[in-house]
Amino acid sequence: MSLTDLLADLPDTAVHTLGVEVSRAELIASADRLAAVLTDVGLRTGQVVAAMLPNDATTVAALFGVWRAGGVYTPLNPRAADAEVAAQLETLTPVVVITTPDLAHRFSAHSLPIVTATSLAWTLTSRSQTTTDARQYDADVALLQFTSGTTGPPKPVPLRHSTVLDLIDRLLEKLRGGKRAKSSTPPMPNLVPLSLSLWAGIYQVLFAFRSGSGVVLMDRFSPADFAALVKRHQLRSTVLPPAALTMVLHDESVTDLAPLKIVRSITAPLSPVHAARFRDKFGVLVLNSYGQTELGGEVVGWSAADAREWGETKLGSVGRPLPGIDVTIADDEVMVRTPTTAARKIDPAFLDRLTEDGWFHTGDLGWFDDDGFLWLDGRVSDMINRGGLKVFPGAVEDVLLAADRVREAAVVGVPDERLGEVPWAFVVRADDLLSEEEVIAWCRERLTPYRVPVRVVFVDGLPRNDVGKVVKRELAALADA
Repeated sequence: MSLTDLLADLPDTAVHTLGVEVSRAELIASADRLAAVLTDVGLRTGQVVAAMLPNDATTVAALFGVWRAGGVYTPLNPRAADAEVAAQLETLTPVVVITTPDLAHRFSAHSLPIVTATSLAWTLTSRSQTTTDARQYDADVALLQFTSGTTGPPKPVPLRHSTVLDLIDRLLEKLRGGKRAKSSTPPMPNLVPLSLSLWAGIYQVLFAFRSGSGVVLMDRFSPADFAALVKRHQLRSTVLPPAALTMVLHDESVTDLAPLKIVRSITAPLSPVHAARFRDKFGVLVLNSYGQTELGGEVVGWSAADAREWGETKLGSVGRPLPGIDVTIADDEVMVRTPTTAARKIDPAFLDRLTEDGWFHTGDLGWFDDDGFLWLDGRVSDMINRGGLKVFPGAVEDVLLAADRVREAAVVGVPDERLGEVPWAFVVRADDLLSEEEVIAWCRERLTPYRVPVRVVFVDGLPRNDVGKVVKRELAALADA
């Protein structure tokens, strides 16, 4: 089975936005038209198609059109600088580019066929000769997604039709309490508050289609629009990345999110402090989950039964492993084994992170509690070695966030001549009168001495990448400066 088969079970309305609705029939017809255009261009099975498109139904149709033509879809972020796009195109060697008339000029120097999209229609606007040294993958590779680049240069990760479907099915089985069969009740649409140039956004579309529901897309995220869409579609659950959740939490115009009951926090760890504040303000339970692009999707999450029993007492945990997924901790690092990694079906670029028996080094710090729930403590590369003592940034950040006048916080290790490294805190204040001395005093009352930050630096905002993760190397550079 391939991801193209997901179109078979869609409801009559496949895509909702604030102003437009697109039917299942319209979406399929558009995908078929694009597949015909790509075949005419000369696309062969396993070759790469790059796409720079808006956050609407056009992108969803492009996904399935590329797959129906046998291609490998690769999203390019319209917000990326021209130099970054050029570097990605050089890495990808795509056969064709799909974009909009407004963005087509960004590819004029690359001598590639260009297909432009307007209202679910496709036009071949440039017939430049296709590249002769194009990459070619096997037929199971569906998509290339660049990593977020928080710890190094972004790399394209091949994601397979079979892997993605397998992980989505395991997540649905967990959410449905062990039942793989679909419910007879039509599911509500899945709100996707993320860019479709990101794997997290695409994954949420595929997750919705696999469950038989449509999707609600946002051109750009705003708390007011989010609240309006929740009310319009009477959503009881949705997903939010931590940065968006924080925006909603601090937006004074948003006072009610009824009938919302559960938010699943995705793309980055969410502090239990923020989860508790969101629950207290809106009466909505916030549950973390965990996955990686390199693994193909979520591998740890919450079941409905777990949420009922443990949701309040384990705020901040990412849940328990999905059925058939192995997770363990080795030297404080989270290690994951899936059917794909066990079969060693992973790109050669990531083989250095794979053990001989199929365990994948995630690079994340974590631990299990006595009930089997996984808790994250940041990245292995972020762990601070203070004179031989380990400081886990996540634990210090949770203490900082619990302070009344702290809105956001991040902790990084800064070189020290005597101790090797010491923790510094970067804090976004909710009150300009909050002082460094007060923050350090707060930490001293709640942390062992070696974990207390030696400096607190107040900033207007934390640097984040497109999926909302804090880019700590930029904070380390700020400390160095």
